Amino acid sequence: MDNPEDVIEPVAQTFTARNLGRRRFSHDLHNLSPDEIDSFVSSREGRHFLVVHHLEELKDSDVSYFLPETPITCKVDNTEKHTTGSKVRVGTLYTVKLTHGPFHWTVKRKYKHFQELHRDLYKHRMLIHFLPLGRFAKERQQLRAMPEELPSLHGTEWTRRASSKMKYLEEYLNDLLENIVFRNHYSMLEFLAIGPISFVTDLGPKGLEGPITKRSGGHRILGLNCAGHHQICFRWSHRWLVVKDSFLMYMDQDKGCINFVLLFDTEFKVKVGQAYTGTKYGVCFENFARSLIIKCGSYRQAHWWSNEINHLAESCDFFKPQRFNGFAPSRESTLTKWYVNGSGYFADLADALEQAKEEIFITDWWLSPEVFLKRPATDNYWRLDEILKRKAEQGVKVCILLYKEVELALGIKSDHSKRTLMNMHPNIKVMRHPDHVSSVVILWAHHEKMVAIDQTIAFVGGIDLAFGRWDDSQYRLTDLGLPERANRDNGVADGPKPSEPDKKAEQNSDYLSGNTKLWLGKDYNNFIRKDWVQVDKPFEDNIDRTEVPRMPWRDLSAAIHGKAARDVARHFIQRWNFTKIFKSKYKDDFYPYLLPKSHCTADSLSFIVPGSKKAKVQVLRSADRWSAGTCENSILNAYIHTIENSEHYIYIENQFFISCADGKSVHNGIGDAIVERILRAHREQKKYRVFVVIPLLPGFEGDISTGGGNAIQAILHFTYRTMCRDEHSILSRLKNVMDQWTEYITFCGLRTHCQLSQSLITELIYVHSKTLIADDRCYIIGSANINDRSMLGTRDSELAVLVEDEERVPSVMGGEEYQAGPLTLGLRKECFRVLVGASSEVSINIDDPISDDFFFSVWKASAEMNATIYDKVFKCLPNNAVLNMRQLREYATKDRLCDTDPEEAIEELKAVRGLLVYFPLDFLREENLLPPRGTKEGMAPVELWT
Repeated sequence: MDNPEDVIEPVAQTFTARNLGRRRFSHDLHNLSPDEIDSFVSSREGRHFLVVHHLEELKDSDVSYFLPETPITCKVDNTEKHTTGSKVRVGTLYTVKLTHGPFHWTVKRKYKHFQELHRDLYKHRMLIHFLPLGRFAKERQQLRAMPEELPSLHGTEWTRRASSKMKYLEEYLNDLLENIVFRNHYSMLEFLAIGPISFVTDLGPKGLEGPITKRSGGHRILGLNCAGHHQICFRWSHRWLVVKDSFLMYMDQDKGCINFVLLFDTEFKVKVGQAYTGTKYGVCFENFARSLIIKCGSYRQAHWWSNEINHLAESCDFFKPQRFNGFAPSRESTLTKWYVNGSGYFADLADALEQAKEEIFITDWWLSPEVFLKRPATDNYWRLDEILKRKAEQGVKVCILLYKEVELALGIKSDHSKRTLMNMHPNIKVMRHPDHVSSVVILWAHHEKMVAIDQTIAFVGGIDLAFGRWDDSQYRLTDLGLPERANRDNGVADGPKPSEPDKKAEQNSDYLSGNTKLWLGKDYNNFIRKDWVQVDKPFEDNIDRTEVPRMPWRDLSAAIHGKAARDVARHFIQRWNFTKIFKSKYKDDFYPYLLPKSHCTADSLSFIVPGSKKAKVQVLRSADRWSAGTCENSILNAYIHTIENSEHYIYIENQFFISCADGKSVHNGIGDAIVERILRAHREQKKYRVFVVIPLLPGFEGDISTGGGNAIQAILHFTYRTMCRDEHSILSRLKNVMDQWTEYITFCGLRTHCQLSQSLITELIYVHSKTLIADDRCYIIGSANINDRSMLGTRDSELAVLVEDEERVPSVMGGEEYQAGPLTLGLRKECFRVLVGASSEVSINIDDPISDDFFFSVWKASAEMNATIYDKVFKCLPNNAVLNMRQLREYATKDRLCDTDPEEAIEELKAVRGLLVYFPLDFLREENLLPPRGTKEGMAPVELWT
């Protein structure tokens, strides 16, 4: 009879959320079959990585730590003298070099250790001899060749010579290791420094291992340590320490579980002695997050651990300071791919998730379990929660980190996302962070968006796996399920599937049969008209799609492979393990510690995202002690460096544009770097262009015709302060350029139009991108907005990648031949092609981004013409004709051409070219847009908006 908690219940109906009052699973399913266990340990080249997730089961199954049918050989080839504790007697230390398959390592042992090993094995032999059970028959046969005693090394003249002693010990050990009974005995394993994860291929070289006694405490996060500081507050525990090429960990071998993981970072140090540890023969390991103290048995052992671990750490990339003060170096020849819009991104992500064999890591600001990754959806096969459930049932470990929102401020309902996913299968683990009260983090968020698969492929960018994010270059305003849409290629929901959905899933997705809608339920939205509510009822519409247009969503993301993907996975692991120790509810074994794979095996790719090309990739992040237990603002440093070193142009596409440091309300220097770069170009009389594309309105619910509300106005205030309305603004500081600033920089938004229910409609395209492109040679894609929240590192957590082309292709820049990077050139052209309408008008040339012909006659002319047409037809807001609230009220009552003469309006709209419109720099210029102090927005700290 199955344990009731181990039985997987049928899938809930898709229209309503399951009752999520209690977590269904409180422990993992320990039901590995003998064949599955054998598949983990059958290779002679090394163990499967999933071993680290099944240590307890493998221990209960009495699986050998050694590789099957693979000899282990030793060579004693060196001796050294050491001083004993008395500092009088000098002993001999033997260096034992061991080889087992592809693994090589060294241990140092005294002669007494050989004696202790012999004694323990002899006792084991006697135990088997005096318990003549049938299951010991094979062992008794193997034991007949073993001598009863270890011959003395001081008996004859030839054994007194060091070389003879070494030779004898070497032969003795090799003889023992041929005996499977003695080889697997715990005393032999300890002598050889072998543990349950010694030979896991993806963890890299075997490293260092051994028994230690460790002291509790040492966490560098407020609230995780005992309030006292006296030794009485500490607890000592026996553990097995493992040191790999980029981390160390200790585990409880009796229980077969990992107790703690400490990653090497730039703050990693090893200190020895009572002065640092408060204990004799103590060793202290420190990194950003913890100070771990162990107690060794001797002075020599303490220094040996110290020296060997220092040697390993010093060869680790994460131990060294990297460019931009980041945690990860640039990874050359990395396969990568960019995505503009969510359609291609979601489709490739879905295919990559299907290839997962070991682990799936996801972190999002908002995650909607019911979001479809391929569209139009005709069944549930490509729905995110169904994909994750399918992989979990196949044994893949799915770990998800969600931002725990302040529920009064946001309606994203992360608790619904967590419980929906965790109630599907025990292999799906979801943590939320931070706890706002205990961590004293109220204003800041985990804003990064990332998926890592088997620590081999990663997706990084601005696109959450959530409602409203899927879009393509058509930026549709309507979705009424027109019949002809069924045949369009939109990410091919009806494409080939690796396997067929089960019958239960088919039964629950009958309502999707023949569906041609791209956005179902809450996925169809216009959050400035009405923000998301009741997302736990995902298939009920949020707005009336027959009356209200959806707001298109423009965003970018990137796929990366190999070592750079391992860097992304390492960041996730750091955050996951940090959250596990920070929140008491996650300290049980149901939420495992995660281990980073070694970079030495990163080039072995089982799956490659189609269309990927090679480039140099560096993973960047914004992180703080509250968010990841470390401090970093490498995204900001990379932005400033890229702007300062750009030669021809920068293209910025971002959800926010709040910068220009004043030392008071705004601190990031991105806007300052733009100003200095333009002034340099002016002094040198060289062409230099800055393209800035941002949303026409901030993404908050509000009626702009009545002012938009305090939140919208607050963001507009700091956006205008950055661009043009303050002494620190970009345009104010370009005084030396005078009226020539228009030759260097342009600010634009995006807008589109169509018909809905026989009426002409228009809507802005919400720019959610976080992208910087420079010189057709490099670009940054990530989750970081241009504001202090994202860039300073001490506020929101963020993730990004800097991609630098290594190859060159012929192009043109400023009217001259130019060597561009193929990836960056393709990305820039894809952006420009859609924005200026070159995809529909082949006469528009976008090859040269800085030529006068393109900059003035295409880019700026399109933005000006489109803005003029939209204002004439729709009386769009925001608008330069509206300088104050009185004019806003008057403007909102004016007749619109789309209402008075629809046919003429249609003719006018035919001249619209692309999506660009000028950003109205004079909108509400005469108003103070800061929230009134008496309002809740006005009482909030300024940092909330910047």
